[in-house]
Amino acid sequence: MKRVFIIVLDSVGVGELPDAADFGDEGSNTLRAAAASEYFSMPAMEKLGLFHIDGLDEVRKMVNSVTDKPEGTYARLAEKSRGKDTTVGHWEIAGLISEKPLPTFPNGFPKDLLDKLEEKTGRKILCNLPYSGTDVIRDYGKEHVETGALIVYTSADSVLQIAAHNDIVPLHELHRYCEMARELCKDEYGVGRIIARPFNGTYPDYKRTADRHDYSLIPPGPTILTQMKDAGLDVLSIGKIIDIFAESGITDFVRSHSNAEGIELTIDWMKRDFEGLCFTNLVDFDMIYGHRNDVDGYAKALTYFDEQLPRILALLKEEDILMITADHGCDPSTPSTDHSREYIPLVACGKKVKSTNNLGTRTTYADIGATILDYFNVPQEISGTSFLSDMMK
Repeated sequence: MKRVFIIVLDSVGVGELPDAADFGDEGSNTLRAAAASEYFSMPAMEKLGLFHIDGLDEVRKMVNSVTDKPEGTYARLAEKSRGKDTTVGHWEIAGLISEKPLPTFPNGFPKDLLDKLEEKTGRKILCNLPYSGTDVIRDYGKEHVETGALIVYTSADSVLQIAAHNDIVPLHELHRYCEMARELCKDEYGVGRIIARPFNGTYPDYKRTADRHDYSLIPPGPTILTQMKDAGLDVLSIGKIIDIFAESGITDFVRSHSNAEGIELTIDWMKRDFEGLCFTNLVDFDMIYGHRNDVDGYAKALTYFDEQLPRILALLKEEDILMITADHGCDPSTPSTDHSREYIPLVACGKKVKSTNNLGTRTTYADIGATILDYFNVPQEISGTSFLSDMMK
């Protein structure tokens, strides 16, 4: 029985792409930034080959790595899609390359779109600017509570976010408003995600809750998820994977509220009998630490994952493959609080996976998806080139 587990360490990029300057991300390297912290320690990932990935010589010296013969296969992958956000990154891992960037709104959303949203929700709108999620509730939360108007904002990514206090807009109502926004945001307004951002507390100490919910575009082409489901295989989703793919190609799912919960759910599902893919996203790196430029917090989160990794490795069966990767960068040491245009890492292991095996630099994240389809003998309808023969013993 074949099983593949993908764990996405959300935003753990491993160095700027050649076109990073076009995105304002020259010099970004998320892993290097975290490795500079005194709280950074990843011996389990080091043992699998993380620091032997192309371009990480400096990081290997920073952490005093002594691993000469890693036990896994490793590589770095370039993003071929025109973007650096969660949706585009995950879609490309799954074999769907976005040739055109999803629309962004650096000056806020057009009046005609917001007029329609106000009409549908029956509520006025505040802000309508690119904003940090924690800053926006600090600056507009009081007015929202007093008036009931919705806080609508964006970022450098292709997103429309709606923030509301739980006491003013119950969670189910906020979700309904986001569904309305998803219906409106099509074509030239077709942002990758509508995000519900509930918060609670009293002024000035408002806090975002863990009940965010993403409403993504439906992927406009085949992915490994749809191909595997159509082939009769299981496709299990942990965390926000189901939201990123708008439920497309998923056979079972569970949402999570933290990295710790996502890890435990992955461990629980590793104990199941199934044949196919288990796809996990661990979002705290990005959401809590990267966007808030919290280097030490980011490092601690990576250290925690690494401490739990041996529990995951111990559950791998004879034909299992574990792939640990990312979807973009979010360097917490740069002035920007946005995502960064970076290579992503790939560390793969399993009883039948080669050790001390550097696959170099791949031209697209989609090679991951192509390799998984190859492993399950599913005819490939997605982008990417399989590296299965180079990975397996």
